[in-house]
Amino acid sequence: MKKNKKTAVKSRIARYSKNSHKLRNIILLVVGLLLIVSGTFAWMAIHNTKSAIDKTYKSSGVTKSRNVSSVVQSGKPLSILLFGTDTGELGRTYKGRTDSMMLLLVNPKTKKTTMISIPRDAMVSIPGYESTFPQKINAAYAYGSTATAIKTVESYLNIPIDFYALVNMSGLEKMVTQVGGISVKSPINFTYSQDTAHAYGANLYRFHKGSTGYEHSDDNGVTWSATKHVMTGDAALAFSRMRYDDPDGDYGRQKRQRLVLEALIKKSANVSSLLNTKFMNTMSSNVQTDLSFGDLTTIASKYINAAKKIVTEHIQGVSTSYPDSEGNNVSYEVVTQKEKQRVTNLARKSLGLKHASTGSAYGGDIPSSLQTIADSLRPENDESTDSEDSSSN
Repeated sequence: MKKNKKTAVKSRIARYSKNSHKLRNIILLVVGLLLIVSGTFAWMAIHNTKSAIDKTYKSSGVTKSRNVSSVVQSGKPLSILLFGTDTGELGRTYKGRTDSMMLLLVNPKTKKTTMISIPRDAMVSIPGYESTFPQKINAAYAYGSTATAIKTVESYLNIPIDFYALVNMSGLEKMVTQVGGISVKSPINFTYSQDTAHAYGANLYRFHKGSTGYEHSDDNGVTWSATKHVMTGDAALAFSRMRYDDPDGDYGRQKRQRLVLEALIKKSANVSSLLNTKFMNTMSSNVQTDLSFGDLTTIASKYINAAKKIVTEHIQGVSTSYPDSEGNNVSYEVVTQKEKQRVTNLARKSLGLKHASTGSAYGGDIPSSLQTIADSLRPENDESTDSEDSSSN
């Protein structure tokens, strides 16, 4: 009898132990599969990102004004100069004027990113090409590529530029499409066709102030589509391109470009986009930067909180004109030293730097033969001339 009891107890223990091992093995198997799957997805994301970033990398060709590796590794606020072009896919030897310029100031301590638009028509003296004064700031890239554009902005505002990114604005259409579209509230009412660059023609879009809604027409506005609230890539491009009918001119367009970029950044900053090979390939064909994959992975871990709050700003100029070599009047935006100082203060504070005077009136030095012209082009009641700024700085 005792033997039977002992045998029964051993049998129950064996069955329990066997079932326990089965349960444990099942749990381990499930956990293992989850780890393998998640690990595979993580590897794919990293692999796709690294491959794309490797294709976008191109050195700026300029000696940076501060140790950017130290800035990134220590998690200090950093600056990125964004150039927008309006071309086809970027070649590694692309040259031409930049259609738009923005400063991106990322501060992980305040958890804030500041975007500042620079008017492309801002009158400057380009460092290394001073004899061509007056020039528009968007010509700096055409004259001396990335290095010259960076030097021009640094001397113009007296701030350090840590990195640059050249973005093909036409490529935004493909990137917006790849992330499934974006929603942006329009700051004004307007109608625009990319075919005519005005409020008439085929492929016409109609946007509404304070609303994400828009309509599309293929017959010059005779009939309109139902209202949509998610912009396609083509709609986003039309929204960001219109200039002539905006009451604020190019400043209004800059604002709409910032809205599109902000929406795209927020929409694309997720794992599904990283796993989307088409999106990554589109990005690599339309972005050029001196941010390496290592820089970006460090930024992703140390600066991610700065994306929680995005503040937008712009530099306001005064419109003027000056004849070119053929006698044709060319429009410019001349920025007062007071306005430049305001932006310099904002930028340096965002970067955690001490207060300093803004750069010289036109950035680069003015040849003595052109000094009188430079002074005459300053806005009325501007508190200083270029010659005074040069001596004080």
